[in-house]
Amino acid sequence: MTQTLIVMAHPHRGSFTGSWAKQTEIASRSLGGGVSRSDLVQDGFDPVERFDHYEDSTGFDVLKCQEHASDTGTIPASVLQEMDKLLAADRIILHFPIWWFGPPAIIKGWCDRVLAHGAMHTSKERFDTGRHRDKTVLFCVSTGSQEAESAPDGREGDVRMLLWPLAYTFRYLGCKVAKPQVVHGVHGYWKGDKKEKTEARLAAHLAAHNDIIKDFDNLPLMAFNADHDFDEHGRLRPEAPSVTPFIKHV
Repeated sequence: MTQTLIVMAHPHRGSFTGSWAKQTEIASRSLGGGVSRSDLVQDGFDPVERFDHYEDSTGFDVLKCQEHASDTGTIPASVLQEMDKLLAADRIILHFPIWWFGPPAIIKGWCDRVLAHGAMHTSKERFDTGRHRDKTVLFCVSTGSQEAESAPDGREGDVRMLLWPLAYTFRYLGCKVAKPQVVHGVHGYWKGDKKEKTEARLAAHLAAHNDIIKDFDNLPLMAFNADHDFDEHGRLRPEAPSVTPFIKHV
């Protein structure tokens, strides 16, 4: 049975993001799969990694503290709960809006704490050798901007570039990352006819989302360079392809 973890980052479950996450849950369960949820804001998840989360915080070093906690079974309970859900999942679907040209801060904080060194990855188990090569991640994202503004030549910046650092975080763990599902023009300032049309458009998107989940295993994936594309210094080899503007030939 396929297990799906839904991670939602929005202060209000009644928002479009919340409704979209709920539709993911309904669609996943209708296919006979198991579902777990992390509603980060509602659950009160603490996104700030700091020394007082750990028993031994002398000379605090984040990686060393996470590794020590992993080795000694002293990972904070709230983080361990999130880890367990992630480890059990075949599919990890993150629902969030774009705020200030990136995911909400709580998403970054969730990664900082839950994707802990030692428990979730090591220096030898990352990228092509990551522990989580059996998992696929999908971002379901809304923007307040219009599609044209979020295009590569748009003034809001290419939304897929804005999402690349988060995608590469999961690539670091070894996960496959599906190309994101993005819905534009989601905000509360529409009025009159424009508001009605927007609500109808968003409702149609939610209805069509069932097909996305049904066809999840066939979703196109983001491209990443393989480990062998880099030399002993970690630089892209001249003969290797550049698949993202973040890693290119110079």
